[in-house]
Amino acid sequence: MDSYSQDYSVPAAQAAPEARAEFIRKTYLHLAGAVLLFAVIEYFLIHSPVAEMMFNLIGSSRYGWLLLLGGFIAASWMATHLAHKQTSAGIQYLGLLLLIIAEAVIFVPMIYIAVFYSDPSVLPTAAIMTGVLFAGLTFTAFTMGTDFSFLRGILTIGGFAAMGLILCAVIFGLQLGTWFSVVMIVFAGGAILYDTSNIMRHYPTDRHVAASLELFASVAMMFWYVLRLFMSRD
Repeated sequence: MDSYSQDYSVPAAQAAPEARAEFIRKTYLHLAGAVLLFAVIEYFLIHSPVAEMMFNLIGSSRYGWLLLLGGFIAASWMATHLAHKQTSAGIQYLGLLLLIIAEAVIFVPMIYIAVFYSDPSVLPTAAIMTGVLFAGLTFTAFTMGTDFSFLRGILTIGGFAAMGLILCAVIFGLQLGTWFSVVMIVFAGGAILYDTSNIMRHYPTDRHVAASLELFASVAMMFWYVLRLFMSRD
């Protein structure tokens, strides 16, 4: 039995250095691939009739947005379940693909506005800013060596609070201003720190697909609110 097989039963932080390095490499390669596939799918969606249809649907009815949000939550739950609860690599990849598609779909109305109704610099600037923030937070998580598991309770409560505010905004037509975007960017930053720490301390070295899914979800959330912030200032 090789060293990698021996390390599959223990978390990455406790695995042999070679297995740990391979886990990290695969996780972030899969994350990069997920981001690239998201961008490709988004490009084709934005330049298809689907984008305008979704834009008109959400613009004409707040319940259209609720339907989209509900579908996204269901798809995200299913994707996470597939990636974490199944040992089959194919099923785990299916979960990651499902999340990428769900993220691409829910981003369509915002990206559509950013591309066709905002300054051309807004979208690339938001993407670069998200990348810089993610790189800085990842560097912090790896170099500090701190266990960020204490953030779990804060993120759980904050997530429910944010979801409640979003639902109230959609149902009652409330406006969530600039400060909400700023707070949610900080929230997403906390999620990235927690996810990075969590996958190293608790994920076996054969769960790089599930690890990349967790990171992709947090990166997508940060990109959403960074883009929202830049669009509000445009």
